[in-house]
Amino acid sequence: MSVKVRFAPSPTGLIHVGNVRIALMNWLFARREGGVFVLRIDDTDLERSTKLFEDQIVEDLHWLGLNFDERFNQSARFDLYEAARAKLVETGFLYPCYETEEELDRKRKLQRAQGKPPVYDRAALSLTDADKAKYEAEGRKPHWRFKLSGGRIEWNDLVRGPSHIDTSSVSDPILIREDGSYLYTLPSVVDDLDAGITHVIRGEDHVTNSAAQIEIFEALGGKGSSPALAHFPLLVGSDGEKLSKRIGGLSVKALREEEGIEPMAILSLLAKLGTSDAIEARSDLASLVSELDFSKVSRTPARFDFAEMERLNAKLLHETGFLAVRDRLEALGITAGEAFWNAVRPNLNRLKDAADWWQLVEGPVTPVIEDADYAAKAASLLPDGELTRESWGVWTSAIKAETGRKGRELFMPLRQALTGQNHGPEMDVVLMLIGREKALARLAGQAA
Repeated sequence: MSVKVRFAPSPTGLIHVGNVRIALMNWLFARREGGVFVLRIDDTDLERSTKLFEDQIVEDLHWLGLNFDERFNQSARFDLYEAARAKLVETGFLYPCYETEEELDRKRKLQRAQGKPPVYDRAALSLTDADKAKYEAEGRKPHWRFKLSGGRIEWNDLVRGPSHIDTSSVSDPILIREDGSYLYTLPSVVDDLDAGITHVIRGEDHVTNSAAQIEIFEALGGKGSSPALAHFPLLVGSDGEKLSKRIGGLSVKALREEEGIEPMAILSLLAKLGTSDAIEARSDLASLVSELDFSKVSRTPARFDFAEMERLNAKLLHETGFLAVRDRLEALGITAGEAFWNAVRPNLNRLKDAADWWQLVEGPVTPVIEDADYAAKAASLLPDGELTRESWGVWTSAIKAETGRKGRELFMPLRQALTGQNHGPEMDVVLMLIGREKALARLAGQAA
């Protein structure tokens, strides 16, 4: 069987780390199995869906390297959903209900008061044609429910293992609203059947829907037509709380444009969260493909720690060669070559931090000189010739021996003179990069 999976975002907002984790698991699984990765744009909500968000989703996936093999929009497939609706009505699986939301709420409250589960009582199945005509004359429009079997639905979840739901314990799901618009379930099942999706990999918030969806698959496609299912535990914050309040800052767009996070830092973290594998930086997706193993996924929620992603980001930059970042450095206005990159990269947390280093090197830097005599003495002790990282140690040792200064009172004036700052980058690298001429000028109080 050829594997085919799909990622199905709604273009009503930016995709965030929770969405990306599901997209990544689908993509890795497809690539591991030599299968097909489909992007399905779930835009049946025509009022809230926008082309702007759709384009951003595509851009984000390409930036992450999660390129799709096929793509389609649900908004272009309403004729398929109408045909499925007609088939379900004809076969008796889909039936009209005329209760208002207030009436349904009263029923649920009464059931709870009686100690019963708030499951729809299927009163609509007893309506006569005259009853329906009466409701129609009152201006009521029906919503449409799918008639469940009431039996036990079992499946072998690729993450959770053997699973089951008794459909007698859940309400017949509403597939079509009073205004004729479709809820998520029916279009999703129709598209999965039509596209030949073999595996549905998603978050565990969909587990409770699985039994109903399996029955809809079988009502439309026959016994055994449901794809294999895999449900991943949801992401939570490092404190165990939901990510919902922070999710805006965890969109791919924000991580890329505002935070300066590398794509492989995001993917390296999301691929290993909630698994028994160690979280380590991976330089390419091929490594993650070969390491994918659903049996290693824990059943507990996966904790997303932004600091962990930052650690991976720094690690990746420290190991990145000059040619891989040359164009991006030039876009930042950095025209230095490989020597500059190799010198500064061990000190970077974000690529954009290299611009601060470049400013220190190119200048002009306005030095801060509070003790001109000390600065002059330090200048006289600066080693001759080309400065290296080791020159810093030689120089400060000479200053200590000559002046008796040590610790902060020795180092801080040098930092202020050479960088104009009270804190910042490693001074041995600064000294090497700016060279002897600029160091002497700055120690003399000259902007250079």
